[in-house]
Amino acid sequence: MPGRGFGPCYTAGLAFARVGRAMPIDDILLEAEDKMIKTEHVVQHEFAGVRTGKASASLVENIMVEAYGAQMRIRELAGITTPEPRALLIQPWDANTLHPIEKAIQKSNLGLNPAIDKKAIRIFFPELSQERRIEFTKIVKKMAEDGRVAVRHVRRDALEKLKKEGKAGGVTEDEVEHAEKEIQKLTDQFIAKIDEHLVHKEKEIMTI
Repeated sequence: MPGRGFGPCYTAGLAFARVGRAMPIDDILLEAEDKMIKTEHVVQHEFAGVRTGKASASLVENIMVEAYGAQMRIRELAGITTPEPRALLIQPWDANTLHPIEKAIQKSNLGLNPAIDKKAIRIFFPELSQERRIEFTKIVKKMAEDGRVAVRHVRRDALEKLKKEGKAGGVTEDEVEHAEKEIQKLTDQFIAKIDEHLVHKEKEIMTI
């Protein structure tokens, strides 16, 4: 997943720094970007949980399992490989977690049928019908739209904070106006990123 390599956007607010005191406006910009980064990551995480025509470790690795008196992700309990394009092999490091992992997969809403094979779990992925592919594309489109809405909410909150700073007299109108433009740039950037992830995921789903 992408980190904080956003070049000028990440440091946009630093242009407002003045010698001798920190500008609250910088914090508003950085906070907004941080929230948008997290929103993008959430969308990617949700996309990873939607089935495509091929087996993928990302589909099951974050499923929560009741183990050792706590909730743990499958990736923390087992190795996950794809020995075949349409098969997953889950090999628990502790045999005692074999059945809890199987149960967690069965209870997930992914419609998978895990089968215990000695000390491992195998999952085979049947070919998706065209109807199922279309259904899954609708699901990811809804996830993407939720992500866009979340990004716009971050923009709204940031703009409200900027207005308060302006009314308080701590910054000039020009500084507020410039910051508002930077917030819009961030908004456009992250909505574009979500759109890119959506196009890629739709292609994965529809590829036979």
